[in-house]
Amino acid sequence: MLDIKQIRENPEVVQERLNSRGNKYDIQPISELDRQQRELEGKRNQLQARSNEIAGLIPKKIKAGSDPKGAEILALREEGKSIKEQLSPLEPQEKELKAKIEELVLALPNLPSDSTPIGKSEEENVEVRRWGDDYIPQNPNILPHWEIGEKLGILNVERAVKVAQSRFVTLIGAGAALERALIQFMLDRQTQAGYIEISPPILVNTDSMTATGQLPKFAEESFKCADDDLWLIPTAEVPVTNLYRGEILDSADLPIYHCAYTPCFRREAGSYGRDMRGLIRLHQFNKIELVKFVEPSTSFEELEKLVANAEAILQALQLPYRVVELCTGDLGFSSCKTYDLEVWLPSSGKYREISSCSNFIDFQARRGDIRFKEAGKKGTQFVHTLNGSGLAVGRTMAAILENYQQPDGTVRIPKALQPFLGREVL
Repeated sequence: MLDIKQIRENPEVVQERLNSRGNKYDIQPISELDRQQRELEGKRNQLQARSNEIAGLIPKKIKAGSDPKGAEILALREEGKSIKEQLSPLEPQEKELKAKIEELVLALPNLPSDSTPIGKSEEENVEVRRWGDDYIPQNPNILPHWEIGEKLGILNVERAVKVAQSRFVTLIGAGAALERALIQFMLDRQTQAGYIEISPPILVNTDSMTATGQLPKFAEESFKCADDDLWLIPTAEVPVTNLYRGEILDSADLPIYHCAYTPCFRREAGSYGRDMRGLIRLHQFNKIELVKFVEPSTSFEELEKLVANAEAILQALQLPYRVVELCTGDLGFSSCKTYDLEVWLPSSGKYREISSCSNFIDFQARRGDIRFKEAGKKGTQFVHTLNGSGLAVGRTMAAILENYQQPDGTVRIPKALQPFLGREVL
């Protein structure tokens, strides 16, 4: 959530940075409602001050000898009565204006950072670096991961569709074991890097979805329980961030690092060609999420560390990848600055997203009212929140099935993963 003071004091700057996202966001209605609300608040404060003054003046005058039923006292009482009648409708009017302002502000995305590249679409994202070119397989006949998975008998789509619907998958035998091994491997690596593991609820309430920016904008992309105020999480970012909603943290406890394994659920509306098959774009998938709560002065440095933590998994698995900085037109709703990690998928000859690491600065903290207080200082500040995938498990599995595929139809297991799986070859 953007700071209304920022919109009030620097409307041109806010509008310009919103425009850089490529969508049409107009802050003028917010500015106008804010002006009306502040005028109403000023009027109410003046009337309330005069009402309080009269309430104190009447007993003083009576004590000083004025006739309680005299003209002077009666006039003051009449004025006080008139003021109360004027005040009566002002508070609900002001409350209604504040609700309208909040509704409009909640619909605004975060402002891109000054260092975020300006661009209209993903075509203008900026490649930062590549890693692992030497590990790109030279086998020209690599099958897509869903085909090799079916041949190995570790992946079945038809039965998943029978149980649920399209864009679900069932993993069988070594496939299920491989996914479980990846989850354990990733959690072990991230806890060793200093993240405290969380096992959060995978059903969350509307306030939680709103705090992290999924609502109201992405309601249609999310799965909601029909009879409860509960939503299936699109990512562990939602429950983990909301663990601290409405709290004031001690600055001595910052930074806070959490990692969490959860299933994730997304409608993923639309058609995505080849992505309709396999493990790339499912309604249900598993992911390890990394979440940070940090002081504002360190958040961009913490973003670089977060990216490095995600990269470390790909490097340990010896999977070729690149790091891309998203331009303003491709930036996520809540993000101020984002790096995507894209893993090489030989069957399509492309790098595909496997992790997105973002700094939200105080955007989510304002929506969720997550603050911190420094010892010896007055007042509180909003924390900065960050998160990233460390990694998307299904996409990692797809990358292994393709990059480690052998000409004889077997798939080698990355050395770092072999102790977790107990085998060297599928």
